[in-house]
Amino acid sequence: MHVDIGGLSFDLTTWVLIGFFGQLLFSARFIIQWISSERRGASHMPIVFWYLSIGGGATLLAYALHREDPVFIVGQAFGVFIYLRNLQLIMRQRRSEGAGA
Repeated sequence: MHVDIGGLSFDLTTWVLIGFFGQLLFSARFIIQWISSERRGASHMPIVFWYLSIGGGATLLAYALHREDPVFIVGQAFGVFIYLRNLQLIMRQRRSEGAGA
C-alpha cells in the first residue's frame, strides 16, 4: 500500500509496520518511566522499562538488518546488549537480596 502524508511518501510494507511497532515499544518505555517516577515523586526506572527496551530494540534491530543499515544495526545491537546486561544485574541483585532475607 502506498501512503502520502504531508509530502512524505512511502510504501507501507510488512517491514515498515514492524519498524513502527518496534519504535512504538521503544517509545512506550519513556512514558512508563515518566509515569512511574511521577507516582513515586522521584526518578525511578521500573523493570518493565528494560523489557520494553529489549523488545523495541530487538524489533528495531530486525528492521535495521532488513534495511541493511550498518549505522542503525550497530546502534541497536549495542543498545540491546546494554538492556540485557541491566536486566541481568537487576536479577542478580534481587537474588542476593532474597538470599539475605
